[in-house]
Amino acid sequence: MKRFSRLFLVALLSGATTLGAYKLLSNEDFFDNKKSITTSAPENYSRNVSMGGAETVDFTQAADKAVHYVVHVKNTSYRTVSNPMMEYFYGYRGGQQQEQVGTGSGVIISEDGYIVTNNHVIQGASELEVTLNNKQSYKAKLIGTDSKMDIALLKIDADGKLPYTTFANSDDIKVGEWVLAVGNPYNLTSTVTAGIVSAKARNLANDGIQSFIQTDAAVNPGNSGGALVNTHGELVGINTMISSMTGSYVGYSFAVPSNIARKIIEDIMEYGNVQRAVMGIRGAELNSAASKELKVSQTQGFYVGEVTPKSGAEKAGIEAGDVIVDIDKHTISSYADFTGVINTKRPNDIVQVTYIRDGKTYSTPVKLIKNDYAAVEFKGMSLSNLSAAEKKKFRTQYGVKIEDVNNERLAQYTEELKGGVILSIGNVKVSDVESVGKLIDDIDDNQSVQVQLITAQGEMVRVIL
Repeated sequence: MKRFSRLFLVALLSGATTLGAYKLLSNEDFFDNKKSITTSAPENYSRNVSMGGAETVDFTQAADKAVHYVVHVKNTSYRTVSNPMMEYFYGYRGGQQQEQVGTGSGVIISEDGYIVTNNHVIQGASELEVTLNNKQSYKAKLIGTDSKMDIALLKIDADGKLPYTTFANSDDIKVGEWVLAVGNPYNLTSTVTAGIVSAKARNLANDGIQSFIQTDAAVNPGNSGGALVNTHGELVGINTMISSMTGSYVGYSFAVPSNIARKIIEDIMEYGNVQRAVMGIRGAELNSAASKELKVSQTQGFYVGEVTPKSGAEKAGIEAGDVIVDIDKHTISSYADFTGVINTKRPNDIVQVTYIRDGKTYSTPVKLIKNDYAAVEFKGMSLSNLSAAEKKKFRTQYGVKIEDVNNERLAQYTEELKGGVILSIGNVKVSDVESVGKLIDDIDDNQSVQVQLITAQGEMVRVIL
């Protein structure tokens, strides 16, 4: 009995304790009076920080604008398919015409029907057809192309004024800024996807465009030539390619900046071709390893390895060993930054160049020259770009011209070499002096290399230099 009484007393006390604790914790005044046992996040932790998120940005107005000036582009080409068996047994010559259709997107840039798209969207076309967002279709005329920058300009004759885009300044966009990709992937018209600018001045190729805008907006086959727009519906880029092992979007896409696209379009409309400008230097971007090898303290910027004689850079006093860090108030941290600025300029434009020499900073104006006049030295030969007439003469679409021969070992061959065309170096085709410059950066002066060329007399030869 005593044992039962003790158990009853323990249970009673436990219940009283539990009840008291419950009453204490349920009392509203407890948390007001006992603040020492609570924790609060600092003010900046709980503050609503805007990152241009969907809750603060309205995409509908930009999308509504863009779908009306983005068009579907249909590329129709024909090829002849032969039948080897018919030819062998019956001597049948000829073949069947087979139609091939490719599709992409385009962007209307004027009310009278000029449209910008990618060169690869219309390449090889026998017929071009453009379909607007209202389902009206028109035959399109090719005005001009720039295969190096993958831009093409089309024209349609519509019944009335067309909705068109305005160009934004692509230099002003910021990493992390919201953008929309508008196009016709998989023949699905008026498709809009959203993402942010993942990077600027992205370098993906050994030639051509070196300054892509990278985004994570979904872009798929058919989006090529479509619009990359900001939240105001203004054009900041022309969607061009994706980085994918499957051929479909897996995370990142790339666009030609609107400033570069606009300059190319204006050149085609005004001059009939693209006016390329160069500063007259060759070099490479810096990083920790390159800076150590070149014995310079800067780890960012464009290192000048060579200055072209009689170029704007030479006349401005820029020398080999200088590090260019700024052009026209654009910070130059990489080769893509450098080409991104120069690709928006024309011959005879003057740019303000800031560079570092021996630890001191200098600034000077540099007059750009036409790319056709640029030259480079290779194995004692002075090389320049081929003109359209020279390409026609030698029946080639690529190569560089041998302007002069200064190598004593080659003196006896000067007559054959001078005026000839180098087609490839080390089995790599060369398209211009810029591509030659990049190739020879990796070739030691004493290293032998195979060169394919057309002599001044028109003979195709391979030599070891």
